[in-house]
Amino acid sequence: MSTLISHITPPLSANRAQEIAQTLDLRALPRDFLDNPYPVYAALREAEPFKRMPDGSYFLTRHADLVAVYRDAKVFSSDKQVEFGPKYNHAPFNQPPYTTPGGVAPLFEHHTNSLVFNDPPLHTRVRRLIMGALTRRAIEAMEPGLVQLVDSLLGKIEAQGGGDLIEDFASAIPVEIIGNLLDVPHADREPLRGWSLAILGALEPALTPEQEALGNRSVTDFLAYLRELVAKRRQQPGDPEHDVLTRLIQGEANGDALSEVELLQNCVFLLNAGHETTTNLIGNALITLQEWPEQREQLKADLKLAASDEEREQILGRAVDEFLRFESSNQLGNRRALQATQINGVDLPAGALVTLCIGAANRDPAVYENPEQLNLRRTGNKHLAFGFGVHQCAGLSLARLEGRIAIGRFLQRFPNYRLTQTPVRAGRARFRGFLSAPFQTR
Repeated sequence: MSTLISHITPPLSANRAQEIAQTLDLRALPRDFLDNPYPVYAALREAEPFKRMPDGSYFLTRHADLVAVYRDAKVFSSDKQVEFGPKYNHAPFNQPPYTTPGGVAPLFEHHTNSLVFNDPPLHTRVRRLIMGALTRRAIEAMEPGLVQLVDSLLGKIEAQGGGDLIEDFASAIPVEIIGNLLDVPHADREPLRGWSLAILGALEPALTPEQEALGNRSVTDFLAYLRELVAKRRQQPGDPEHDVLTRLIQGEANGDALSEVELLQNCVFLLNAGHETTTNLIGNALITLQEWPEQREQLKADLKLAASDEEREQILGRAVDEFLRFESSNQLGNRRALQATQINGVDLPAGALVTLCIGAANRDPAVYENPEQLNLRRTGNKHLAFGFGVHQCAGLSLARLEGRIAIGRFLQRFPNYRLTQTPVRAGRARFRGFLSAPFQTR
């Protein structure tokens, strides 16, 4: 392993991990934590699995505790109006030019109306509409187009002998796939990644005024574009079996339709949710393989010896789930206790805000053997990268397909690819990924 590659994830000493764990504050995270949070998570799981944070919230790191919260959706609410009001609706962002017609900041209106941050009945209605266009048959029908897209990207990379794993490959795939699901014209897709990064970036625990302003402006610009797209789709509907936007516009067979705000904000959510996390899955996987060369060689050997396409798919499926466990694209989730309750013997008061540390739960030694080791042959992988329960990611089957196709065909085309510079991390606590990773194909 080269010196360059060995420092992608820098080590964190046990003493430093303990120091960060004892004073952990999500609003003031040190850079060495963002580079490598896992030793801190291990320290918290061992000493304070229900960490009381400076703001009075609770930070949970054990797999069993997260599952218990996920299971009890009636007590633990996903609605974020209480938390996001103070976060987004404050001067100057509750005043023009940021204020929406409803008198709130665009980021507040978006995030409190999106599928992931809502409880039934809105969550149930929107999820049912989306899932109707993400059936197993519909996803299988996407595979030929996905293979064509991936091969086209790989062809361009091969012609120039390399490129950037994120910009030229990982981020280009989900933008096209989700763009296809909503039937966004190809000529209109260029701003989507920038809008997505800004809007999702505003979910980080701490924001600068510049980040918040960019997030609000991105929501506003995104909605302006979507209003035109929705108007055109109303005039010329697509096939609701494949076109999610048409399906959302038409609503359910019983006539239960989404309001205009619900419709537009969940289109923004779909493009964001399907983009950033899948970009991180693919980018994290290909970069992690550089840190674990023996696992890369083993995966290549296993794929070469696969006796059938089905066996190859199983090998890649296990690998994708292990990448998701080891470097979860989404590291943090949040819930609010609607009433006083207990989680595995720990009392929580009514109104308690709970941060679910998915990245920590996915390396819990109570669930995983050798959790700090990447093992692409791991079976029975109960990772929480897609959440759990009623809020489990609606697009998980599509994300897994994108991961299998992208990673498998990349390794087939460029088995000896190598990084030429240290990758640049995005420096986020919630969404773990990279901004850039220059590489050569051999």
